[in-house]
Amino acid sequence: MLVSKKEIEIRYAETDQMGVVYHANYLIWMEVGRTKLIQDLGFSYAEMEKDGIISPVIDIEISYKKPMRYGETAMIHTWIEEYNGMKSVYGYEIYTPSGELAVQAKSSHVCVHKDTFRPVKFRKLYPEWHEAYEKAKK
Repeated sequence: MLVSKKEIEIRYAETDQMGVVYHANYLIWMEVGRTKLIQDLGFSYAEMEKDGIISPVIDIEISYKKPMRYGETAMIHTWIEEYNGMKSVYGYEIYTPSGELAVQAKSSHVCVHKDTFRPVKFRKLYPEWHEAYEKAKK
């Protein structure tokens, strides 16, 4: 299983009135983690979008364990939790600078045509990408 790692420096604008990272910002960091994982596998989500294919989120599970604050650095670990040739489920763990688990999450995605939102068979459209996901998944 491939685990991609990406460091994020927490900016003041990402915090809320309580001084902790606003909960929705973790979703943005998860996207950063997915993009890094795809790059680590040798592919580009931006190139896929140029082909008219997008990968919307169809489900999110997230559990907040420990708050993070401005000035800290978050470490995002991302992997392919499940993959079946059509749907991808990514796993995430976001850690504090001291290595404590701050967030645990999963996001599910399918690939669709940008114009119609009709699903595509990812394994047929991108066979090399499919093979890389098969090898890298949990």
